[in-house]
Amino acid sequence: MENKIHGYGHGGVGTVISVEDVDRQAGALKTQNITISDLDALTDNKPHLAIDKLRAGYGEMEILHDIDLRIGDGQSLCLIGPNGAGKSTILHSIFGFTNIFSGNISIDGKEITSFSPSKKLKDSGIAYILQDNSVFADMTVEENLLMGGYLLNKTIDAKKAVDEVLSEYNRLKNRRNNKASSLSGGERRLLEIARALIMNPNVLLVDEPSIGLEPRFINMVFEILGDLRDNQGKTIIMVEQNAKKGLEFSDIGYVIVSGELVLADYGNKLLDNPEVGRLFLGG
Repeated sequence: MENKIHGYGHGGVGTVISVEDVDRQAGALKTQNITISDLDALTDNKPHLAIDKLRAGYGEMEILHDIDLRIGDGQSLCLIGPNGAGKSTILHSIFGFTNIFSGNISIDGKEITSFSPSKKLKDSGIAYILQDNSVFADMTVEENLLMGGYLLNKTIDAKKAVDEVLSEYNRLKNRRNNKASSLSGGERRLLEIARALIMNPNVLLVDEPSIGLEPRFINMVFEILGDLRDNQGKTIIMVEQNAKKGLEFSDIGYVIVSGELVLADYGNKLLDNPEVGRLFLGG
């Protein structure tokens, strides 16, 4: 009889770690308290977006427990950890999709904790790229992009922003009048990213950019994100199921377990950490 396995790892039954064991062993990675000074140092002591002692969740359920976070302007940060650890909840909280019980979120020292998602997009320059397929399949590429400019005061401004974004991405420009349903999975993900750029945000919250994509499209998406960071100065906070790919891309990496920050370091340092490798990188 074939053994049914539910857990992490590669190889046979003996190499797979149960979800519960990953939670326990990943929690043990926290060998000392992580201070704000430690997190600031990873931004060269120039934090752009900051989270302080955030407790947040859904309804009355608290998912995040005193989470701290720091990222510098133009940096990228990847959140890794077990399933259900609260990684996406951090993105949701930054954008305004959760109940905040205590703590605060700020940009350049200005508190934005209670801002609505629309206000965070329009006034604070924060855009959210969902992990689910969020394109409008029956709309054209151009119509999808125009939806990204719904907060702009004038239709002509939205159309101008669409033209500017399309000038950067010929793959979409050549299909601007095609329905989104005709696009490949990678092109749809590109459309989601491009739509988020219509309001010219500075901070991009990216939830699982590689999920459901073929390897060639994964590389394309990360090249686009790299261009946005390196050439356009965008700040990127991502959750990525492919922890190796996410840490290779990111300046900073955080390990989140059971709604708490247990490890924070430069991305390449976490890649070289044998325990992180064993638990999350298939090493």
